[in-house]
Amino acid sequence: SLCEKDMAEEARNILEKAKEKKCEIVLPIDAIATKEINPDADSKCVDASAIPAEYRAIDIGPKSIEHINAVLEKCKTLLWNGPMGVFEIKPFDKGTNALADKAASLTKSGKLVSIAGGGDTVAALENAGHMDDLTYVSSAGGAFLEWLKGDTLPGVAALSNRKNAA
Repeated sequence: SLCEKDMAEEARNILEKAKEKKCEIVLPIDAIATKEINPDADSKCVDASAIPAEYRAIDIGPKSIEHINAVLEKCKTLLWNGPMGVFEIKPFDKGTNALADKAASLTKSGKLVSIAGGGDTVAALENAGHMDDLTYVSSAGGAFLEWLKGDTLPGVAALSNRKNAA
């Protein structure tokens, strides 16, 4: 799996800031791993911290799904950007579909405000059959994250400037 080793310190800083703010960043406990990505490939469930070097993590495992579902039960808001794995290839869509199922169920029952963004997330929600079951879904990935961060988006700024000029 891709790993930006030069970003390890930044990742540790983010985890520390989250801890200080009492914000839980949910990371996988286990993963489905395989040597090759195809529907017939042999795969195995491994501890997320012990993925063999010749394997690639392609989905979250059952312990991770259980943990994420438990976390979602306590949440009021979900911000979702990106699938849990290679959802385009069955059976490696189980983790993503499980998250979509839980988010949709909690949203429909009024227990969760669910906000999702990004092209892959939209495709994953369509694959899971829950595109219309979340509170808000944006097809914009990077722009969605920039907007959440509070940055002014060029298109919105241009429209605002045009409106103010009129």
